[in-house]
Amino acid sequence: MILGRVKGEVVATIKHSVWDNRCALMVDRIAPDGRELGNYLVAFDAVGATVGQIVLVIDEGNSARQVIDDPTAPVRSIIIGIVDEIEVSGGCAD
Repeated sequence: MILGRVKGEVVATIKHSVWDNRCALMVDRIAPDGRELGNYLVAFDAVGATVGQIVLVIDEGNSARQVIDDPTAPVRSIIIGIVDEIEVSGGCAD
């Protein structure tokens, strides 16, 4: 799973039908401290994310296709969550 910040929307006039009624967003990967890593990806939005929000992205085709419920869709990355807060600590057992 990838932590990222939404930087903008991707608009295409000619596209695959799986894009119909779906928004594609440009996401910059970030470190847990919020530092942008400069490694962008384009992901479908499944949660209503907007520019500037920190999001969770799945970057694995089969998982993305399961989220949109289309086993043949040409999709690799999908936004599955909007992050409210990041707390860096020793781990889940703290």
